[in-house]
Amino acid sequence: MAGFDATAQRIVIMGAAGRDFHAFNTHYRGNPRYRVVAFTATQIPGIDKKVYPRALAGELYPEGIPILPEADLPQIIREKGVDTVVFAYSDVSHQYVMEKASAVLAAGPDFCFLGPDRSMIASTKKMISVCAVRTGCGKSQTSRKITQILKDRGVPVVAIRHAMPYGNLEKQAVQRFARLEDLKIHDCTIEEMEEYEPYLTIGVPIYAGVDYEAILRKAEQEAEVIVWDGGNNDYPFYKPDLEIVVVDPHRPGHETSYFPGEVNLLRADVIVINKMDSAKEDGIARVRDSIARYNPDAVVIEGDSPIQVDSPETIRGKKVLVVEDGPTLTHGGMQFGAGVLAARKFAAGEIIDPRPWLVGSLKSTFETYPGIGALLPAMGYGEQQMADLEATINAVPCDLVLIGTPIDLGRILKINKPSLRVGYELEERGSVTLDTVLEQFLNR
Repeated sequence: MAGFDATAQRIVIMGAAGRDFHAFNTHYRGNPRYRVVAFTATQIPGIDKKVYPRALAGELYPEGIPILPEADLPQIIREKGVDTVVFAYSDVSHQYVMEKASAVLAAGPDFCFLGPDRSMIASTKKMISVCAVRTGCGKSQTSRKITQILKDRGVPVVAIRHAMPYGNLEKQAVQRFARLEDLKIHDCTIEEMEEYEPYLTIGVPIYAGVDYEAILRKAEQEAEVIVWDGGNNDYPFYKPDLEIVVVDPHRPGHETSYFPGEVNLLRADVIVINKMDSAKEDGIARVRDSIARYNPDAVVIEGDSPIQVDSPETIRGKKVLVVEDGPTLTHGGMQFGAGVLAARKFAAGEIIDPRPWLVGSLKSTFETYPGIGALLPAMGYGEQQMADLEATINAVPCDLVLIGTPIDLGRILKINKPSLRVGYELEERGSVTLDTVLEQFLNR
């Protein structure tokens, strides 16, 4: 078996179980000029202290590649003689990225990124990407609407979701979900179910996993159009024929101050300004100004994200616990979501602060992200976190639980008090809509 070149560069890839693996698979795997000595991991609890297995890493790595805590990076650089550190995760401020770069450069190695040309895989089918400038902008609801429009037009369509391999990496290499039962078969976390389940309810298969070239080739066998549903604010793993990017007027200025969300803003063919019904006018104006300044040629779609609640009258006057999408509150930096909007709109008596009743790993979540405030993020990156979330919900003294997540938590957790789901879907304003954009795209 051939080994590494004598002068092979020693590489560390900084990641969060997503773009890091994709960068390795597309650029470093099987290349004897580079030796990836470690991945580092952050953002997602429990993804470090694992091994990227030989079955995915290839013959050059008979023992696989260790996945180590990012906090150990200075020690890794010293002990493994690292030449280059590759930054490969998303939804962080430009300031944060340069702080990491400064720490790496101070230790001696080069610091770099893999750009779209090196890491995007071309498809034999039409590819639409849906990305965002921050976590929680509404890219998944935009992706779902696109797949629904295509499905209604009779176009064979599937979705491929940005990587979320938090379990057994070898088993998760290529995953296809077409039924709710598949979520259990693949041991999905709450975070994975939140992204996959809404597609299954509209009858659209969705793929995910680790090896995104293998995933793409499987998806191409059953679709004429593939929709890339991005994660965080990352840019696509595939080369798109149409790039749609969602921006959030609740966080004006973030579209140009977070990495790699600004990359998406600059590349977009179509920009969706979402949540206009609940945003302030100055926030909307600032986002419009950014688009006009940085990407004036993009088609702009304006839209609302109205909340939908069955029996909203039951909220009035109640003491409510609000459970929101986890990543949106944590590294997404939002301090409210659909659940809070519903509590305000339908006159809840009080939003109960869950912090006195936090159980287990949720205590660490609030220590890491103290800005969450009086809400409960639906953290569920593993069985223990799911158990901690269930125990916390059940311990909070409230009349009603408002669930602002994309899935029905009551289906997977045993909640001991009344609960209501809060839904939200994209509704465009004006004559420029996703439907008109897609019609032009399909007719090219």
